[in-house]
Amino acid sequence: MVAGKELNEFQSMWSIKKHDLDMKERLSKMRLVESLIAKQEPLAEYEEALKKKLITELLSN
Repeated sequence: MVAGKELNEFQSMWSIKKHDLDMKERLSKMRLVESLIAKQEPLAEYEEALKKKLITELLSN
């Protein structure tokens, strides 16, 4: 019984940690998109592609 309870607690903690990491990754992507949008000069081709990719990812979740 004790091992099962410990396993449940571990799985619960892991689930919370995974959710936290997912949210941190999403926030990081949002900050990157914000910085690309805020640029005054025209974006390089790779920056524009990255911006579009990140926006698509963020809107699909």
